[in-house]
Amino acid sequence: MSTLVKRLLIFAIGVPLTVCLVLFLPQKNHIAVNVVVILLSALGAIEFADMLRKKGHPKRGALHRWEAGVLGSLGPLAMTLMVSFGKSGQSIPIALILGGSWLLVSQVFTAADKFDTVISRISSGFAVMLYPGLFMAWIIRMSLLPRSGMVILMFLLMVIANDSAAWAMGMLFGKGNRGIIPASPNKSVAGFIGGFIASILIGIGAVYFAPETFPPSCFAAPLSGIILGFISGLAGTLGDLGESAMKRSSNIKDSGTIIPGRGGILDTIDSIALAAPVYYGLYRLLFK
Repeated sequence: MSTLVKRLLIFAIGVPLTVCLVLFLPQKNHIAVNVVVILLSALGAIEFADMLRKKGHPKRGALHRWEAGVLGSLGPLAMTLMVSFGKSGQSIPIALILGGSWLLVSQVFTAADKFDTVISRISSGFAVMLYPGLFMAWIIRMSLLPRSGMVILMFLLMVIANDSAAWAMGMLFGKGNRGIIPASPNKSVAGFIGGFIASILIGIGAVYFAPETFPPSCFAAPLSGIILGFISGLAGTLGDLGESAMKRSSNIKDSGTIIPGRGGILDTIDSIALAAPVYYGLYRLLFK
């Protein structure tokens, strides 16, 4: 099966599932979405830890995969406890302190011949606690907003549209304008333009078709949607390119193989992770 067919199948299945998950399971501030975010963050952290293991972090001193998954899930798990179960607003710093404490204390029992790996292990642990989980936690934070289902749905559609349109336009019109970004030489100018147009259109559509969710506060309706779409699309694009730089540094093509036609979990959520806090901040700034 070709990559094109695989990507189309994933798109045809994934988008309806996403819509159903967000709109039809809003219980306890979208706990179904929150659980998916926790799971994706844990799997993404495992793939990130694998990247670090392949690039300068000794295998014998690397994090265990289960350890990376637990550390990577701490941020979104703590946010879910706060959002869906009304726990303390200090849940996230407490969770990160617990994770950091584990990383430090567990090194006390390192064997004498493995002390040269301690710094590598601790730095890897702190890295996977932050990325992608702490970025993804902002999707969970969105569930506290009024009419949160539409807010979350528009965010996901915006990032998905940007990524899909960039890929399609690059395939169709990007042959002679690739190579402008060394971290991802297959990306094209045509792809970037197509992606931005798609995310801007979603932003404008959100303002006009869901005005009760996106009531402008700073600028008129079209401009608010354009700003939301453009900057969120830019953040998603930079998230994708940032992960591409990490993969190039690790000499790998994909972060994993779990998703046909796309690669790993991190390959799929890289744009979403960086765009989530940006979109949240823009929404609070641009809309009432």
